[in-house]
Amino acid sequence: MEFRRVYLDNSATTPVKDEVINEMVDVLKNYHGNPSSIHQFGQDVKPLVEKSRQSVAKLIGAQSNEVYFTAGGSEADNWAIKGTAFALKNKGNHIITSKIEHHAVLHTCEYLEKFHGFEVTYLDVNDKGMINIDELKSSIRPTTILISIMFANNEIGTIQPIKQIGEISRENKILFHTDAVQAVGNIEIDVNEMNIDMLSLSGHKIYAPKGVGALYIKKGIKIHNLIHGGAQERKLRAGTENTAGIAAIGKACELAFENLNDHTKRITELRDKLIKGVLEKIPHTIVTGDREQRLSTIASFCFRFIEGEALLLSLDMVGIAGSSGSACTSGALDPSHVLMSLGLTHEIAHGSLRLSLSDFTTDEDIEYVLEKLPVIVERLRSMSPLYEAFQKGENK
Repeated sequence: MEFRRVYLDNSATTPVKDEVINEMVDVLKNYHGNPSSIHQFGQDVKPLVEKSRQSVAKLIGAQSNEVYFTAGGSEADNWAIKGTAFALKNKGNHIITSKIEHHAVLHTCEYLEKFHGFEVTYLDVNDKGMINIDELKSSIRPTTILISIMFANNEIGTIQPIKQIGEISRENKILFHTDAVQAVGNIEIDVNEMNIDMLSLSGHKIYAPKGVGALYIKKGIKIHNLIHGGAQERKLRAGTENTAGIAAIGKACELAFENLNDHTKRITELRDKLIKGVLEKIPHTIVTGDREQRLSTIASFCFRFIEGEALLLSLDMVGIAGSSGSACTSGALDPSHVLMSLGLTHEIAHGSLRLSLSDFTTDEDIEYVLEKLPVIVERLRSMSPLYEAFQKGENK
């Protein structure tokens, strides 16, 4: 197969769909007013913001007045966790999360521990990346005010038992937040049915541009503001609205709602073809994450006896874009905290590869990867002293 460009790093960021671009350009060209202004230019924009709010709400089963726009998923995570901690600090100081959360959650929890005296329990996961429900239950204290568990992991794709976690939270009168940045648009979500109190999402994971996201806050829940200033977003999130970005994320959510079933079915088939082909063609390969409770978009592997950085560079030379762990930790030499939490050794975790698919991924893309990847892995292993020792029976 001749050279082609294959983008399989969609969990880091997706391309922007044409329909979303058109929506955004229309707002940039024709609706430049500030929606907070009382003149007609401002009032012309306001309905567009509210239309997008309704589209976001519809995708997750919420009411539109429960959706607040942010600058992205990291801000939404920070707001949910810090806002809850500071609002409920007189009630308790204990938070429960997991060891495989995105750093937007982990570093926020660490900040609260270090500077504000909060206590955080970081739940272990099994070798598939799943938390233990019994451990969650036993970690609850009288002082527990928040449980924050991600919906689906950004590196290995494992989907947590969110509805069950929500039920436990509700029974114990504890607020439940989920980082659903990877899940929204890829899994059917109903925040009420799943007992979710707060949910974070991001535009650039669902074919909208970077720099816009949202936080769902269940009606009746009061948390502190993260950003202070003007009275935007019903006085809860200050800052002039990013109207073009908001229009874009609204359109992306509208498309995701319309296409969810077809999107999931097609990408799942491509993902399964990719995983099956890799396992058949490349020995000493581990699929990371749960094989069943898994995002349709993520195929993640660890290849023994090679370095992930060398693998990524080699793939890039043949036009294939992937990642080793999450984009937020690219450039770091330490192995992924997610992979280490699965119980993998440093040597195995260093050979990680995440290939993440999208609506733009084709069957030809997968065929191209299955042609190029085995050759690259074989070449890198031929230069590995660890692999040479393994072949000689010295390192099993």
